[in-house]
Amino acid sequence: MAGETANRVVLIGTGSVGSSYAFALMNQGIADELIMIDMNEEKAMGDVMDLNHGKVFAPYPTQVKLGSYADCRDADLVVICAGANQKPGETRLDLVEKNLKVFRSITDEAMASGFDGIFLVATNPVDILTYATWKFSGLPKERVIGSGTILDTARFRFELGEYFEIAPHNVHAYIIGEHGDSELPVYSTADAGGVPVLKRIERDAAYKKEDLDEIFVRVRDAAYEIIKRKGSTYYGIAMGLVRITKAILHNENSVLTVSALLEGVYGEDQIYIGVPAVINRGGIREVIELDLNEEEKQKFRHSAEVLRNTLKDYFD
Repeated sequence: MAGETANRVVLIGTGSVGSSYAFALMNQGIADELIMIDMNEEKAMGDVMDLNHGKVFAPYPTQVKLGSYADCRDADLVVICAGANQKPGETRLDLVEKNLKVFRSITDEAMASGFDGIFLVATNPVDILTYATWKFSGLPKERVIGSGTILDTARFRFELGEYFEIAPHNVHAYIIGEHGDSELPVYSTADAGGVPVLKRIERDAAYKKEDLDEIFVRVRDAAYEIIKRKGSTYYGIAMGLVRITKAILHNENSVLTVSALLEGVYGEDQIYIGVPAVINRGGIREVIELDLNEEEKQKFRHSAEVLRNTLKDYFD
């Protein structure tokens, strides 16, 4: 890994998601050094100044600096938040063409610096762009990670927690598949407070399967609702990115739903898609294969096919 004595993070893209990530990262005191890069250097420098002025209130004195692609050489982690945002009425897949060109340039410049760390991709469509980053960079698959369905899973845990009146920290449930319209909930392994969700519904007439269907629709469509109200989503995904960053830099071996390359797991091959994976200092240690029921397997295959069909249009 690149940084031997310090945890160095390079952030590419200081728009709403990137600047929110920087703010959350600094407030949690996870990195020793944060270097910010953006085409709009004035904006990036403004963020650097603003964050440094709050350093006295932070739990740890993270060094925040304006940088260039040359700084990627010594980075442990390069987080990519650059690219076009999803507009009202657009799906995440509508952004492919716009952002592939941006990512080719970003990846080429980062690799030209001698970068040998981990890429973490947040830009949508995240599964497609994570695959592109892997292809463009030539890095091992375990060192190219997408934010995947980490935010969808967090939304899911929040909604289930509200429904069952249990803290979301004590709800264990996953959204897997495309970070987009074809994603799916894994109810067969979900539990709230240690009790399987489906058992709770079976035992207590106050809970209904139909309610779970409504919860999933709210989770799946949450981004559209937020975009309609405030233009874009950024706080939730920024906090999810910080959670992945912490798992990497602190070598946690935590299980998080990220976009990972599948090579035979879940019956899929050569595709990046949201699945639970063990994350540590080396990146993705392993993909966790959940014991899906037949309905879930079918929905996952469909989600993978949606992504595969998009990839075919841009990659051989």
